[in-house]
Amino acid sequence: MTEPDWPSSPEVALKTLLEGNARFTSGERLHPNQDADRRTASAPGQRPFAVLFGCADSRLAAEIIFDRGIGDLFVVRTAGHVVGPEVLGSIEYAVATLDTPLIAVLGHDSCGAIAATLDALQSGVSPPGFMRDVVERVMLSVLAARDSANAPADPDAAVEEHIHYTTDLLVQRSAVIAERVATGRLGVVGLCYQLAEGTVRRVSGHGV
Repeated sequence: MTEPDWPSSPEVALKTLLEGNARFTSGERLHPNQDADRRTASAPGQRPFAVLFGCADSRLAAEIIFDRGIGDLFVVRTAGHVVGPEVLGSIEYAVATLDTPLIAVLGHDSCGAIAATLDALQSGVSPPGFMRDVVERVMLSVLAARDSANAPADPDAAVEEHIHYTTDLLVQRSAVIAERVATGRLGVVGLCYQLAEGTVRRVSGHGV
């Protein structure tokens, strides 16, 4: 599937994402690529212009908050946007096979994974089951936010620190991502979503 206006560079892909979010927050959504024609055209193959790696929070519906449609975004989501082998493999597929020029890491305020990690740090008690794994992967970011302020970690500071951490980790852990960033074919950007306002703001980035 090819389109003449497909965002082929990290800069244009990011601009397209942010313009969609601006439409969402202003109430002037276009609902692009959401009709039967798009469904039919995209069936033979996909070429998303951005990987959206975000928190699994139910309020972060990617195609809605960025006013996009079918085939536009390759969405990967986990609680607290924590990274594991399955996440890296999924993102590398979009980058290497689908030639997607942008990875956007999407965190948000009032994040439950951050809150659970702050609670575990304060109480010394980890949550049960596999939720413990999520807390353990977020803990480094919370500790860094606390250490940088020389005080108990502020939730908003911890959210930003975790977005920074995740964007850096993707480049450090994946040779596929790192090589494409180094050659200018890929950008990795960290965005923070504000739940009440619906806006996103940039907090970190590589190659864009």
